[in-house]
Amino acid sequence: MFYTIGMKTNSSENTDSRWQKTPVANLVRHVQSGNYYARIRVRGKLIWKSLKTDRISVAKLRLGDFHKEERQRASAHAAVSRGKMTFGDALAAYQQKLQNDPNIKPKTKEYYEFRIKALLESWPELKGKDVSKISRSECESWSITNAKLTSSSSHNHTISILRHVFQIAIEAGARYDNPALAAKRVKERTKKQIVLPESSQFEKLVEEIRSSGSGFAKPSAELVQFLAFGGFRKSEAKYITWADCDLARGKIIVRGSPETGLKGRLVGESRVVPMIPEMRQLLEKIKGDQSPAPNSPVMRVFECKKSITTACKKLGIARFTHHDLRHLFATRCIESGVDIPTVSRWLGHKDGGALAMKVYGHLRDNHSTAMAQKVRFIKNEENADEPNAQLATN
Repeated sequence: MFYTIGMKTNSSENTDSRWQKTPVANLVRHVQSGNYYARIRVRGKLIWKSLKTDRISVAKLRLGDFHKEERQRASAHAAVSRGKMTFGDALAAYQQKLQNDPNIKPKTKEYYEFRIKALLESWPELKGKDVSKISRSECESWSITNAKLTSSSSHNHTISILRHVFQIAIEAGARYDNPALAAKRVKERTKKQIVLPESSQFEKLVEEIRSSGSGFAKPSAELVQFLAFGGFRKSEAKYITWADCDLARGKIIVRGSPETGLKGRLVGESRVVPMIPEMRQLLEKIKGDQSPAPNSPVMRVFECKKSITTACKKLGIARFTHHDLRHLFATRCIESGVDIPTVSRWLGHKDGGALAMKVYGHLRDNHSTAMAQKVRFIKNEENADEPNAQLATN
């Protein structure tokens, strides 16, 4: 065992007025700041670490994560001291570090674990190999093969994981270089062009879902409308309650998950999306039918992938996803004359509209052609013979 169960103190430590004992083993409180510290002994060495909180409930959780991380690090060093550290040993340390990182959201952790599984499937013997004997040429050879079998973004994410695992081996003293640097990243391929339904197609789609006969037909149709009329991510719509919908002021507050918050924002931050007329009509109808409690979720289902796919197939239109409904919202807003920075704020972007301009700056041909008809170089018939009159004055 590498850890002390509890705190060993000497007489000088007992009389140190800067620190206050707590009921929790290995947890002490700094009197002046009020913050809690972890105090553990690893392989005979006393380690202190600030848990950066003055709340004992939070400190207890972080203390447990710190214990796990240090145990994993100790195991990695033990593997090196035994004369051999496998890639699997380093990978286990990486996975523990990944799971203990509070700044990484659960969905991201889940995706990383999926990519780790894909890595081990594409390189079956990797896990049991001595980490010090894996060569640059092996990593390069794997990357060339893997790049042909998976998408560019998936390949690049897997390489990033591979490099992080070898970095842990370097920190443990198992090797001095990172052979995964020889694994070649590939250029991200251009994303597929978004094909969105026209207004008439969207109405038919909603009706097709509503009349499908499924037990969740009506809630699924409402979800499609809710996502399209508000531009929400599926993960955001799930947590919107009736208390968040201010029908009097025509606004919806989007908060995201209570644990992880909104994408790209701190937990507790929110954004406000105004209700377009169709959204107001939808909410008033749902509220009239259900008489819901204020804290109940607006939506009764949180995904309807199968319903969308089936309806698209029956209507003979291009299949689209929940996220494409967010694109549909943005496109309709821009086509209706809303400026891109405003649409960007409604979507929750924090870049002032740069991403929205990149994604939506080239709207469908019909809209582009219609907008072109509004461009005039000649102010009126009186100066029709002077085509450059307006340009000359600018």
